[in-house]
Amino acid sequence: MVSGNAVPATASSGQRPDNTVENLASNDDKPETLNSELDAPTDSHALAHAELEEEGLVHKSPDDEATSDIGWQPQPHDINEPIVGGISNEDLWMLIRRLNKQIYHVKATSTLPLDNLDLNPVDDEEFSPDKLRANIERLYMTVIVGTVGFWKHVVRLRSWREQHRTAAFCITYFAAWLFDIVVPTILLGLIILIIYPPSRSFLFPPAPIALVSSETGGVQKPRAGVLGSKDSVTGAPERYRGEAVEQEASNLVGSVASVAVGSAAGKHDQAVPDDAPMEDTVPDATDAPSQLADLQSSASGGVPSTKHDKTKKPMADTVWAKVKPLMHIMGEVTDTYERFGNALSPTPPFPRDTARLRLAAVLVSMILVSLLTTSYLAVKASGFMFGFIFFGDPVLVRGTKYLNRRFPHWQKILELRNSLLKGVPTNAQLTITLLRLGEVNGSPIPPPPSTTLAETPSKPTSIHEDIPLDASKAEIESAAKPDPTIIEQNTEPHPHDDGGKNKAAKKKGFVPAMFRFFRGTTATGVETKLAANYAMARLGRGHAKTQLGILPRKGFTPSPRGPVDFQCRYKGKKGTAVIDCSGEEPILFFTTEVGSSTPSIDKAKKVLFSIPIRDIQHLKKLGGMGWKGKLVVGWAETEKEVIDGLRIIGKDPKQNFHITAMKMRDQLFNRLVAMGDQVWDIC
Repeated sequence: MVSGNAVPATASSGQRPDNTVENLASNDDKPETLNSELDAPTDSHALAHAELEEEGLVHKSPDDEATSDIGWQPQPHDINEPIVGGISNEDLWMLIRRLNKQIYHVKATSTLPLDNLDLNPVDDEEFSPDKLRANIERLYMTVIVGTVGFWKHVVRLRSWREQHRTAAFCITYFAAWLFDIVVPTILLGLIILIIYPPSRSFLFPPAPIALVSSETGGVQKPRAGVLGSKDSVTGAPERYRGEAVEQEASNLVGSVASVAVGSAAGKHDQAVPDDAPMEDTVPDATDAPSQLADLQSSASGGVPSTKHDKTKKPMADTVWAKVKPLMHIMGEVTDTYERFGNALSPTPPFPRDTARLRLAAVLVSMILVSLLTTSYLAVKASGFMFGFIFFGDPVLVRGTKYLNRRFPHWQKILELRNSLLKGVPTNAQLTITLLRLGEVNGSPIPPPPSTTLAETPSKPTSIHEDIPLDASKAEIESAAKPDPTIIEQNTEPHPHDDGGKNKAAKKKGFVPAMFRFFRGTTATGVETKLAANYAMARLGRGHAKTQLGILPRKGFTPSPRGPVDFQCRYKGKKGTAVIDCSGEEPILFFTTEVGSSTPSIDKAKKVLFSIPIRDIQHLKKLGGMGWKGKLVVGWAETEKEVIDGLRIIGKDPKQNFHITAMKMRDQLFNRLVAMGDQVWDIC
């Protein structure tokens, strides 16, 4: 963990953002590892310079190299040493994978955030169904999975299957009840769990979530038919930690009805280019539910709502307007949950004890209050508060207006992230700090391994520890072993699919033949559209140039490259985006010298644009095609992958560059966000 006397090294380059009154007030309560003289915009920038007790590959780069490759080109499983000390590589890759799915658009801000950490969502955050999808997935992966695990701990305790542990809890509770100290006892138990982490596994021995029955507390066969992962609800197999939970979250969104239809279709409004192909000609899949309702009404003799119903559009607009604050609430709930998790189990380079001691101090004060409060006083105080809130609206309104006038930011100061959890990161803030740690040491963190479901073997995960369930080791191993029947049921295609047991029967007939015909026609249309783009691009059409290379030819595999140069296109021209760190400040430039490693802009030829990293104000991921186009390509089974792009906007209005056909778009995005001293907001 972080050394107690560790201080950051040199200051981050650039100027400190402008400080306001609220920002000056936020400089108190700095983490224990920060130096007050360090001129860093946020704690995340400063902690990237922290000295760690455990050093990883990022700290072992040669001093004579501006940027070193510590594992971008070899396969990730070939990296045997921890990339960052204090965190396993699989946990690091899991954080980066989820960051890539969560953040699409960031902008630089000149205001120092109250919590001293950037990557906070703006109040008027953009809404799109795909962003809603990301928030639902995050909610599942953190809050819902954590709640399921907590509930199964409760079931295990109540079942009396682990008799010694349940008896100890039972005796402690009723002894506290007998002496009227139930609340202080519970609070004391929480303090022990917070301050002394080993007590968590002692009082609540961990067991794979999928292996524990939520009804009996005993052993059950996982829903996936095999115990391939320990932290997922289904127990599905995974190659790297966290993949099974991520797939569960994705499938959850696909099952959510009505409003989430747009999310399940992958609609991403803020990432659709202005000139995306096929967006105007392909019907909107999110209109399918209402269209089906109209068809049912018409078949029953009614009048379709689209013709005469004046309530349809207002109601639809109202629903979508209310979904935006719902998305924001889900994001806030998930962020708070992640902050509590990172406060209880901090990851280097964040301080080890600061947040835990703060939480414990609050609980100690609550213990003192509970010891001095009688049950009669608690009931009387609760009754008074209810009456005051119900009938005291005039007083509350005047009091709120006074606070808004005297202390404009009092509501934000009271938020948990700016008070009790100040300085504690969300997973996204933790990830960007780790990425900055690699950039500061000249060793950019390699991307996570990419896997597919077909590569995931259906074999049980290794169980080395003793699982404290009321079952023998043989019973546990039997439940963890693959069950061919359940696995076959889980992998059986949908009845409407062309594959599976009825594949041979479904090949014959008029309807399957029509579907194959239209799929083939659609695939041909896609190829024709791409060929037309190449022809128009040669004639100088700007919109056609941005569409070149988004669907590479079958069998063509772009070079992954990195960490310095990334193959892509700019205005339709093949080339390489290069990050040059050889000068006084890093620069991003694009050159049409394909295939050549050009780390310095001074030696590069045919440079089409360049921009200093510190001048970047907006970074926005853009889809290579619109969401409708992606649906068409996927349905037509062209066996092609749509390659996305990135928009980079600088301080000068002329600095607006749209890079396309970039295979490693997420990796360049992460490097650019982590390299500069900008304070980023999530849009």
